Amino acid sequence: MGRSMSFPWPNPGDMLADVATPMPVIDEDRLERNIRRAQEYMTSHGLAFRPHIKTHKIPAVARQQLSVGAVGINCQKLTEAEVFADAGFDDILITYNLLGDDRLARLRALNERVARLTVVADSAQTVDGLAAHFADGRPLSVLVECDTGAGRCGVQSPAAAAELAARIAASPGLHFAGLLTYPPVGGAEKVEDFLQQTMTQLADKGLDCPVRSNGGSPDLWQAHLVPSATEHRAGTYVYNDRSMVRAGECTRDDLAMQVLATVVSRPTGTRAVLDCGSKALTSDLLGFADHGEIVELPGARIIGLSEEHAVVDLAACEGLLPRIGDRVRVIPNHTCVISNLFDRMVFHRNGIVTRVEDVAARGTVW
Repeated sequence: MGRSMSFPWPNPGDMLADVATPMPVIDEDRLERNIRRAQEYMTSHGLAFRPHIKTHKIPAVARQQLSVGAVGINCQKLTEAEVFADAGFDDILITYNLLGDDRLARLRALNERVARLTVVADSAQTVDGLAAHFADGRPLSVLVECDTGAGRCGVQSPAAAAELAARIAASPGLHFAGLLTYPPVGGAEKVEDFLQQTMTQLADKGLDCPVRSNGGSPDLWQAHLVPSATEHRAGTYVYNDRSMVRAGECTRDDLAMQVLATVVSRPTGTRAVLDCGSKALTSDLLGFADHGEIVELPGARIIGLSEEHAVVDLAACEGLLPRIGDRVRVIPNHTCVISNLFDRMVFHRNGIVTRVEDVAARGTVW
């Protein structure tokens, strides 16, 4: 029988340079600045702000977001919401069509213990399933999800949105609470038009529409261009990533997450291998030609990921080439996926560890 060994997690006060790799690390000052800046923007435009916790999956970070003015949280899956309900959060929006007896039974139990729980629906089948489980219980608030150009979920027209809203309002145990959309980048004008048309049709049916929820980090700073929206949802902004810099939504000084890695091999003069493979860095390219930017190696490109290795092309690298054992910092293309790859996250300030937080909702994809 092998001997059980625990991972050497750092303690507050330890040097970041001594943290085992690969490891995502979060800069406290940048994190706090990102949270405050976004909330101040939303408040200045009269918008409620509902952060999406998929980016961090950590109750302590969500509490930071609420402490400066966020109205509640946005979860993507039922099990995520359960984790945050267990942590004491009482205003939760789940932005996913929930189907099946097992899920709906758990949703009903969750609704009994969360002060304000809201879900979405974009079909009669989803609404009818919800109604069947909530007809004799505590009423459940439901938003109609609308497709305003992203081409994912959502009803396809204002008329369809109004029709589904009426079905929700007529269903026992359900309360029609409003509209929700997740638009493509630059879609503000189409969102505003869709909301206005739908609100007119809802008024004709005698239905109130108190919540009009818009979303997205890539358009976070354009949220005011949808005046009919009452709230905005965003997740990535809390850490930011390479794609957000490219989109012009933040600067490199706003990048709170980096992935510490170690050079484990230098097979050729133009190749290095890091210890952060697909189990530590997301394979999401998001339009980039490589898998992340290495801070210490300008011009280097992470051209391939296997499970435990990241292959780096050094051919265009500027300055000194890395040696075996050197430690580097990788700016990820997409932070949200990385949070779901690790049990814990290390936070630091000026290179000194401040805390280690459990990624409490890791793996909650059901």
